[in-house]
Amino acid sequence: MNPAQLKCILVFSLFAIIGFGPISPGCLIGMYIVVKRPRWFIDLTDNLYIDKHHSDVTTKDQTKKTRKKYFLCLFTLFIIDIAPIPVTPIIAFIIILSRPHWFYRTIKAVYSY
Repeated sequence: MNPAQLKCILVFSLFAIIGFGPISPGCLIGMYIVVKRPRWFIDLTDNLYIDKHHSDVTTKDQTKKTRKKYFLCLFTLFIIDIAPIPVTPIIAFIIILSRPHWFYRTIKAVYSY
């Protein structure tokens, strides 16, 4: 496990604890990331995938579609997380530990252009 994975696991552990309310901090931060595309998140993703780099080229239209799609996905998770069991941290743990290629491609697509 690299340092970025450890940091993310710790943060989402905290989100799992405080996520037992009506608001999902993980989803809110995710929606902010999709809309604003802060530099710190792409740096974090690169560190998370430091030994698994892949390069994919996307067009401006693909970037726009990806951002809309994943904003809606995060909004749906935000609504689902109102239930008593926080779903987002569980999904985040799986992504952080397995570091699937599709997640890296998605982040790169969101940050293209």
